[in-house]
Amino acid sequence: MKNNKTLYRQSHFLGTKIRNLRKRNNLTLEHLSARCVKIDPEEAPSVSYLSMIERGKRVPSEAMLTVIATVFQKELTWFLDDEPEPQDITPDKGNRGGISGIALEPSFLFSNDILQIAIPEMLSQTGTTGRQFAHLLIRAYQEHHQNHFPDLERAAESVGHKRMPLHVNDLLDIAKQVGLDVHWFERADEHFIDDQGQPSQSIITSFFEPPNGVYLNQQLKQHVPRLKYDLAVHIGHCVLHNNDGMKSVMIAGKNQSLGLHQESNEQRTVTTLESQDILHAWRDFECSFFAGALLCPKVPFRQLLDRQGYEVNVSQLLEVSESVVMRRMTAVSPYPHWHYFDAYAPGKLKAVYRGNGIPLPWGNMRLVNDPCQHWSVFRMINTDTPGTCAQISILNHGDTPRIYCCESIKVADIADNRHVLCSGIDLNPALEAQGHDSVAIATELKQACIRQGGEAKIPYSIKKILQSVAQILNIAWVERGINSPARLICARGGECPREPTCYNQHCPDQPRFDVQQIQAEILASLAK
Repeated sequence: MKNNKTLYRQSHFLGTKIRNLRKRNNLTLEHLSARCVKIDPEEAPSVSYLSMIERGKRVPSEAMLTVIATVFQKELTWFLDDEPEPQDITPDKGNRGGISGIALEPSFLFSNDILQIAIPEMLSQTGTTGRQFAHLLIRAYQEHHQNHFPDLERAAESVGHKRMPLHVNDLLDIAKQVGLDVHWFERADEHFIDDQGQPSQSIITSFFEPPNGVYLNQQLKQHVPRLKYDLAVHIGHCVLHNNDGMKSVMIAGKNQSLGLHQESNEQRTVTTLESQDILHAWRDFECSFFAGALLCPKVPFRQLLDRQGYEVNVSQLLEVSESVVMRRMTAVSPYPHWHYFDAYAPGKLKAVYRGNGIPLPWGNMRLVNDPCQHWSVFRMINTDTPGTCAQISILNHGDTPRIYCCESIKVADIADNRHVLCSGIDLNPALEAQGHDSVAIATELKQACIRQGGEAKIPYSIKKILQSVAQILNIAWVERGINSPARLICARGGECPREPTCYNQHCPDQPRFDVQQIQAEILASLAK
């Protein structure tokens, strides 16, 4: 055992190392202190004491340093050697994740004036509606900002006061306080045949009637999570947009987006881009984000996730939907490299968020007939497995293999349409944060999967590293995923890394298709 004098003599770089390691793992002082409390509340440092340690004003006891070392999965001696922090594990402030891109040349073709002329023509030729294009723009904006919108968070906190959980009566009281008049109506489900010839149904769950009327479907009384979400969205419209008179409905169903919309009998099919498309799409997004922030306020929700290991079933504790929980994970987690999908059969991604830049040549506006069936989100569509499913996947991003882990769950919306929700993270940055060569590890795991025909048990040496990273991230389903075989996945068939490839022969997991079809769909995807 070392005494404090020994620790003091060996603490030249201790504060710097803790600070760099904390920032590299995207932890605030408050979050690190909370993680320490979870391990040992008696020896855990307070936020102010951690700050003094990092600034070299205090030296922690051995017991306190052991707690900090446990959080970061480091040996105690790592903090006490006389070497400064290596450059390769110091914080990289420029690594923001999100979508990436390259400079487009010749740049004069991308001036505002030229784009104003070209975009409507492009939409007309591809059959994309202005509203669809507006949602794609917002998704790109959302990913660029890594789902962080502090103004919307503050607006939700101003009426919810960071209370959690909020019950239905709480939301009804808030609705009354902001001036909304709540009514109830009865309306049955509407059955129809979708564009794939499959039976489906939708239901109008609520609508707003100017100047201050909110009408809720009686069926929502049997679906409390959806009732709370609808109320929160309408409260958001009132707080953010001052009930500006837009008549709108909320619809649940396979071919409908969740959010504020014009009346269904006014749905526009024109392909011109008008200012109202941008306005309505942006308000859809704002109200949806506000609703999540109201039901799951950032700080208490992040603390709950931390205590529960980011398990999806915290939705049951809060009486909110799994979708709200999984979307909010991407917004409140200190780790920024997340993705989120919502998929319906046979291959429609209804909602997409890919803050980690995961390769995704199709969007949330169209069906695809060749999604890789080894993706957990698509694989679960055709199974009846109860509960959640964790999966480690290897996917090339350009020429670089990356390791992803996701948690998927099959749910049914209020209209009883089955779909799969999936939240996941890119593990490469977490590996790099601990000084590992993430590309080398991903390449080794990829080759192991190729040798086994597409999936393989994770080698012990890699498994040990991933388990350490999972404990640092404090995400329980990453640890579960490590105990199952890793799978190779691809963005599209032409990039299938399996040997033999799923697309050179008829595979029960994959449909057969030709090169012309691939080219046509890629061109359509790029246009959208």
